[in-house]
Amino acid sequence: MFEVGNDILRRVNAGSASVARGRLRFIHTVFVILFVVFIGRTLWLGVQVSKPVRVGHGAAGSWVASRADIVDRNGEILAKNTVSGHIVLRPPQVKDADKVAVFIHNIVPERSIPGVLADIESGKKFVYIKKLASDSQREEVKRGRIPGVSVEETEWRRYPKRRLFAHIVGFVGNDMNGLEGAELTNDKYLRENRDPLVLSVDSRIQSVFYQELMSAKQKYNARAAMGMLMNARTGEMLAMVSLPDFDPENPNIDPTANRMFYPIRGVYEMGSIFKIFNTTIAVESGMPWTREYPISKPYNILNKNGRVSATIRDHSSFRPPRPNLSVAEILLHSCNVGSVQIALDLPNNAQPDFFARINMDSPIELDFGKLARPLMPQKWGPVEKATVSFGHGISVTPMHLLLGVNAMVNGGIFVWPTIYRKGEGGIRGERVISNDVSTRLREVMFKIAEETSGRKARIAGINIGGKTATAEKRVNGVIDKRKNLTAFVATFPVEAPVYTMLVVLDEPQGTVETYGLRTAAWNAVPTTGAILDSILPMLFK
Repeated sequence: MFEVGNDILRRVNAGSASVARGRLRFIHTVFVILFVVFIGRTLWLGVQVSKPVRVGHGAAGSWVASRADIVDRNGEILAKNTVSGHIVLRPPQVKDADKVAVFIHNIVPERSIPGVLADIESGKKFVYIKKLASDSQREEVKRGRIPGVSVEETEWRRYPKRRLFAHIVGFVGNDMNGLEGAELTNDKYLRENRDPLVLSVDSRIQSVFYQELMSAKQKYNARAAMGMLMNARTGEMLAMVSLPDFDPENPNIDPTANRMFYPIRGVYEMGSIFKIFNTTIAVESGMPWTREYPISKPYNILNKNGRVSATIRDHSSFRPPRPNLSVAEILLHSCNVGSVQIALDLPNNAQPDFFARINMDSPIELDFGKLARPLMPQKWGPVEKATVSFGHGISVTPMHLLLGVNAMVNGGIFVWPTIYRKGEGGIRGERVISNDVSTRLREVMFKIAEETSGRKARIAGINIGGKTATAEKRVNGVIDKRKNLTAFVATFPVEAPVYTMLVVLDEPQGTVETYGLRTAAWNAVPTTGAILDSILPMLFK
């Protein structure tokens, strides 16, 4: 192709002036340079436009997404902008209705020729033929150049993991602004930066939690299920699952109620896990671990006038080794009768002061959302002090509970949770109890997992500590004995905790396998064991 200029030069006879020959050589050189620049620019633009996930012009002319990616701790994509497009029909611009109808039907077979003709004759100015059409469909429309049919390019937020991270990542609106989850709490960053937002969660571990919780929800016909795994030292959240869930790419196809992120927005009476706190308050107040209380008979709670306000009768639900149990044994056997007596011996205001110390009395603001406000007793009379000792009469979010227990078992440090990836290191937080008390609590919780209600969570190769909870739910202010909330909290390895996890089932039902029983030992505990069995190889390589 470069011979064009040379042909001209050859046609100049030998007697031509040297000036003319020089001018022609100059024109030839300029032509070649311009041609090379044109080809290079064309190829560069082609490469840039071919990138399907880039939209919008950058300062340097490059194509950039208008919203940054969200990735998990290992770089797995959780949210990403892509370019797609809709095939649209503009009836006023159609010149040949039959040709358009056939053209559209060939590209989008589900749109019949009569249907397209009806759209053309509808009088509408604009009709969507196919939203988010495939690349090949959009290319066919562009090549066809049929008047009245075109492609409307659009930016689309994709969530490759779909429901798996729905509550954590959230979703965006049509204007690409965040509406829920990390999309909302990090909206400014995602709109103003190109570097991905790196979360602390692990897709592999989240997947295990999701699968096992979904299985448990179906197996026990539970109303809801949730689970969380936290690094006990750094506060990183490695998994947070809330069921039921929703599709973040099509949030309107699921009930709006499914968007409820139960771990941080649900408020519950969490039951006997609170005995960990009751024991801690007692020992921190100076009560010996060896102090004993009678537990073989019902215990009457008296009001200020000496009248019986309530009677605790769980003495018949388990087989205590002897009529009197120590403070440590009351926790081990999860004895309500003993827990109540411990609570009533506590100094005034010891309970509310303790809950304030571990941030359980307020709707604390976290970097992934604000926790719902706990429901604390309006007064701290004998009945309130007694019932709070075994997790009734006080309602908190599962996240409040997880953070409180984590502080009890990790050496006594309250660690703030985070949804962002951090580096490894020592425990960072505020001391709330002594290391000695924390160590002794773990010893008792290890025995719970080995000897009593937590046995079904045991996993070979690692020692865990745990505590069960089975709380009867209130319906319209009245206890409904047919409805339970069951939970199991675990920490591992119990000798020096690195992780703390919580599994909760809302209103699980008894099955043939559980002999009709629906307490935590029969559902939340084995569910925890199944999760641990799968994730331990990922956590300890």
